[in-house]
Amino acid sequence: MKTNMQVLAVASELYPLVKTGGLADVAGALPLALKHYRVSTKTLIPGYPAVMAKLRGDTTQRLHFDNLLGVSADIIETHIDGLDLLVLDAPELFNRPGGPYADATGADHADNWRRFAALSLAAARIAAGEMEDWQPDLVHVHDWQAGLVPAYMRYGDTPELPSLITIHNIAFQGRFDASVLPHIGLPAHAYDIDGVEFYGGVGYLKAGLQTAWAINTVSPTYAEEILTPEFGMGLEGLLTTRAEHLSGIVNGIDTDVWDPRSDAALTTHYSAATLKTRVVNKRGVEARFDLDEDDGPLFCVVSRLTMQKGMDVLAELADDIVAMGARLAILGSGDPWLESELLAAAIRHPGRIGINRGYDEPLSHLMQAGSDAILIPSRFEPCGLTQLYGLRYGCVPVVSRTGGLNDTVIDANPAAISAGAATGVSFNAVTTDNLRRAIRRTVGLYQSPKIWSVMQKQGMKSDVSWDKSAGLYADLYAQLIANKG
Repeated sequence: MKTNMQVLAVASELYPLVKTGGLADVAGALPLALKHYRVSTKTLIPGYPAVMAKLRGDTTQRLHFDNLLGVSADIIETHIDGLDLLVLDAPELFNRPGGPYADATGADHADNWRRFAALSLAAARIAAGEMEDWQPDLVHVHDWQAGLVPAYMRYGDTPELPSLITIHNIAFQGRFDASVLPHIGLPAHAYDIDGVEFYGGVGYLKAGLQTAWAINTVSPTYAEEILTPEFGMGLEGLLTTRAEHLSGIVNGIDTDVWDPRSDAALTTHYSAATLKTRVVNKRGVEARFDLDEDDGPLFCVVSRLTMQKGMDVLAELADDIVAMGARLAILGSGDPWLESELLAAAIRHPGRIGINRGYDEPLSHLMQAGSDAILIPSRFEPCGLTQLYGLRYGCVPVVSRTGGLNDTVIDANPAAISAGAATGVSFNAVTTDNLRRAIRRTVGLYQSPKIWSVMQKQGMKSDVSWDKSAGLYADLYAQLIANKG
């Protein structure tokens, strides 16, 4: 493996500065883990207000654009929490209220096509060497928001520079009307089936999948699933033609941030050797959700409340969960009708079901540390991080067999239980019957304290860190760079 590789990463969000989902966790944690493999990463992110507010005094203006798709912009270099960052300071594009992609009402910003084309074009110009004393050996881009970077490179000055695009969720594709093409700085001939054209429009993710040197996604199973019509979301044909350039590397988590021995969000700390003290956190979860205090199983959900996440099926089973003697704590927000269904269940079963709408990072830590099991009945899940947090905290994952859930959780079948290898409960197709059986099986396992304790400890021994996966990324980078020659 080549040492001292220089990588430009491009992402639309990054923990701890701005986060809407797992992409931010990956963009923030992977560069830190790659340092062990002598990979140096500079990550380009947009200058949202939340990002600009956290810039410190040790900033340097590295590049100025008089006209970046019609706006003035600067590249500011800074260092935060061990991360080397390049911030695209373009107030006209990013200095606005709301989230990274939508306004305060939840409506997508109408100019997202320009905002993320500008991010991608800035990255391509950095890749081309416009920063005087630094040029990457490889460019690694994440999701549709950075999907045009490889296209700008192919149709611009650096077609020979290796590029990698990572798909975090193929359902989000960045599709825009063909009328944007004259305004995003690509030549007319880029509008082609082998370029950025996608079903009569411009596809930002499609462009990246077509033009990047290599494609990867966030679990081996998901890399196989997206080759099928069920999971490929209209891109399965393209991906099949590029299958030899497609791979899957499972995500990891930051095991310093997620550590039950030192996590400041917990009521009490514990380890696999002191699992009995974990009950103090259980009491804390019960208090936060106004749940009855008892010794029965406590299930939790930390999720977007959407059909993708299987929350409609969970809502149908709320009464059954209570009838089994279990309780349920839910943290999340999403589709209004699903929120209403789950709120109605909480009203029907006071003390047995509690719901906290929205997202609360410290509370999510406490829930992993105090709940007995976490329910993740996703219809598709590229990787998933909540099951990794659950494993780390002895919160047994109950998961559907899809994507990264399939790759990271060992089902408690008789053979796995006998071998002491089980770490969770898995089930096939997401139906009410299948999930009901999985929950009933989990309750039965919980009622066998010895088996349950072994499952918790085995999960806590699982390697959910970035160490192994970062090594696989470093190897992939090295292969791509070697192929440059």
